[in-house]
Amino acid sequence: MKRIIILLFSIGLLYSCEESKQVKPDSVGAINSLSVIIENEMWEGAVGDTIREYFAAPVHGLPWDEPLFTINQMPPEVFTDFTRNSRNVLIIAKDTSETAGIKTNLFAKPQKVAILKAPTREELINKVKNNANQIIETFKEQEIAETQRRFHRSLNKEKDLEQDFGISLTMPSIYKVVKKDDNFIWIKRLIQKGEMNILVYEMPMESIPNDSTRIQAIIEMRDSIGEKYVPGREEGMYMITEKAYAPYVYDAEIAGHKAIETKGMWEVKNFFMAGPFINYIVEDEKNDRLLVIEGFTFAPSTEKRDYMFELEAVLKTLRFIDYTEEDKQVVAE
Repeated sequence: MKRIIILLFSIGLLYSCEESKQVKPDSVGAINSLSVIIENEMWEGAVGDTIREYFAAPVHGLPWDEPLFTINQMPPEVFTDFTRNSRNVLIIAKDTSETAGIKTNLFAKPQKVAILKAPTREELINKVKNNANQIIETFKEQEIAETQRRFHRSLNKEKDLEQDFGISLTMPSIYKVVKKDDNFIWIKRLIQKGEMNILVYEMPMESIPNDSTRIQAIIEMRDSIGEKYVPGREEGMYMITEKAYAPYVYDAEIAGHKAIETKGMWEVKNFFMAGPFINYIVEDEKNDRLLVIEGFTFAPSTEKRDYMFELEAVLKTLRFIDYTEEDKQVVAE
């Protein structure tokens, strides 16, 4: 019996040790950072140029060029120990076998590791070109999720969106409602050199056509809301869509609903003040409306990529709340 007990204990100890080996460290890194593992010689040549062409491409909708990712390149021999804990990793290597894939939590968690291998530099360049879009989308989805996870450290608990629109947005407590009107809420976060803003309002279901006039209709919608709710310093000044900067418009999906995503620049009419915005027009058939949620930043002489990325992450937490009359009364109280 004693021998059996010792044997069982030994097996349990070995199993526990094996389990402990599977525990991955927490991943690290600033939002939108990327570790690229590649030989220095290739990084400084055509392969590196191709990587930068895609992964350091300018972000759409910003006033000046800022890269999709802040890249930290290192050769394979340096990629050991804690350097493997980066949240986003791209490994590029010459190898007799060809590889193109994305692994999850390979060295840390959460983590995405994209691996591209090929026998020649020319084939590696083609691998990057053919797989970059999918890899970028995977990295971006992870960064959105990581940003949203960090919101939970201190959550905004105001109930205005639930009461007035039957929706919720997850955001840090530093965001505060600063203005309310019929069919309109303005939420603001103060930052070191400016402010980040979220607007929420409704439009009639058929107010944005699905044809070649869509962009102009979105511009007119934004400008009318700006004139009514977002004034400048003096009379006749208000927020409009910047006339010299054509916005980017895409089909999208938010909270399981069809949506239109618009990225561009705003400005104040008759005043030198401007910045980037991201706007979602979300179809809400149940309530026969278009729900509009928008984020915009004013941060002069400051890089704005990460501010706008945070606003995008907030807007993508949109949830529609199905309230009974009793529920509505509880929320109001």
